[in-house]
Amino acid sequence: MNHLGKLDDPALLDALASKVADARRLLRDIADDFSPAAFASSLGGEDMVLTDLIVRDALAIEIFSLDTGRLPAETYALIAKVKSHYGLALRLYYPRHDLAEAWTRENGIDAFYESVELRKGCCHFRKVEPLQRALAGRKAWITGMRAQQSATREGLPVRSFDPGSGGLEKFNPLTAWSEREVWAYLKQNQVPYNALHDQFYPSIGCAPCTRAITPGEDVRAGRWWWENPESKECGLHIKRA
Repeated sequence: MNHLGKLDDPALLDALASKVADARRLLRDIADDFSPAAFASSLGGEDMVLTDLIVRDALAIEIFSLDTGRLPAETYALIAKVKSHYGLALRLYYPRHDLAEAWTRENGIDAFYESVELRKGCCHFRKVEPLQRALAGRKAWITGMRAQQSATREGLPVRSFDPGSGGLEKFNPLTAWSEREVWAYLKQNQVPYNALHDQFYPSIGCAPCTRAITPGEDVRAGRWWWENPESKECGLHIKRA
């Protein structure tokens, strides 16, 4: 996959250098002022940028990920690669077996295709509830979200207060980054990334809920592609007025 053309444009690299400096400064401030803080990595390209920045600066920010039990094989391969590349064993949080058993017994293993309500119910026990456990006792959480990713993320702030996560400060250091800047950073710094990105998967979640996109489609068009764009969030990130 051609990741948005040539990534050695001087203007692009100048803009990237400035944004990297801003992100590093923000991450240091979070580590200093909001300890204990944690970065919730979904192992996408943006998340690998932040992983690289946190590890490079040896910041006291825990990096964790949610293993939903239905991730693509390529995502598990990346988890192993993060360990070999950085010496970092990601902390993984899993769905509660009782919730998984109850939901699948009542609704069926793939019921998320049937309605938005059922899909969000699946996301809740696989993602939202494990995230709540992961964030317990934290003062801040960090995400790799960008404002340009979808209609649901337009106007995404760098910092906000999220009462839904237990009253934490929420930081999105890459909100103003473009997709080209993300890929320029990954290539420039030889950062490992999910092999599915090379197969036209710009946004990667659970295997049955993620597909490749075609040229010209929104970067999150492959997530829950059977739903309307305005419903395409799993409940981890709720846009508040």
